[in-house]
Amino acid sequence: MSKIQDALKEMQANSKRRATAPPQRLATVVPRAQGYGGHRIVVDPGQLRANGLLAPGADERRLAEQYRAIKRPLLGNADPSRHSVLPLGNLVMVASALSGEGKTFTCVNLCLSIARERDWNVVLVDADSSKPHLTRLFSAEREAGFMDLLRDPGLSFDDLVMPTDIPALSLLPAGAHDVDASELLASRRMKELCLELSSADVGRMIVFDSSPLLLTTEAITLASQVGQVLMVVRADNTPQQSVLAALEKLDPEKAINCVLNQTSGADLSESYGYYGDYGDVPPSPES
Repeated sequence: MSKIQDALKEMQANSKRRATAPPQRLATVVPRAQGYGGHRIVVDPGQLRANGLLAPGADERRLAEQYRAIKRPLLGNADPSRHSVLPLGNLVMVASALSGEGKTFTCVNLCLSIARERDWNVVLVDADSSKPHLTRLFSAEREAGFMDLLRDPGLSFDDLVMPTDIPALSLLPAGAHDVDASELLASRRMKELCLELSSADVGRMIVFDSSPLLLTTEAITLASQVGQVLMVVRADNTPQQSVLAALEKLDPEKAINCVLNQTSGADLSESYGYYGDYGDVPPSPES
């Protein structure tokens, strides 16, 4: 058995253990720092690995190469130096058809990769108010966040964003849950906020971790407000009809790309994923 197969086997075993164990916290919240107004987060890379959000050991560097390929088109669509910049191109929603596809893994690694860029900074937004997994993992349950920002026009995005000790990476937690989350996401306040965020800092990417497209209306509404959608599909797990049904809910005029997550194979590019345009969604063996 190859080292990569061993690593995948270890990741799968860790995933099964995590399903029955309470999540371990990734970070410690410390007093407020300069810059963004939220409390500063000190990230623990060891806990990222323990929660399956980083590849094990020696495979981390090679996984980083995969995310370099994934981020490049996203950054290209938002690059202010290009003649034709995609409207709201620096607002990216990471989506999936169903739960358990690897959205959180993709969000974290994508943002870590963007944060390594010389000309970009990134804010990871937990936009899943029903199941704010990222907020819990980063110990930010008691912090005001995205839903509060949409409810209260007196609040400011920059005042709520929590900087981390990783340069150029910040987090906006989910905030207090709201039963009218879908309506808040469809509101004029949300539209104005997106326009403001898109133009306020042309070197800033905003990455939204959303709820599944086929399980909530919030995800569909959020997708209509951003410039780009990154669709995560779990290999050998997600039925093709579910992927197609989710894609049909998205505006085809938007920039939509797909990541095939947790594929198997001896080659690293096969082991950790595939990236392609909307039309490149692979057939599922369950179809």
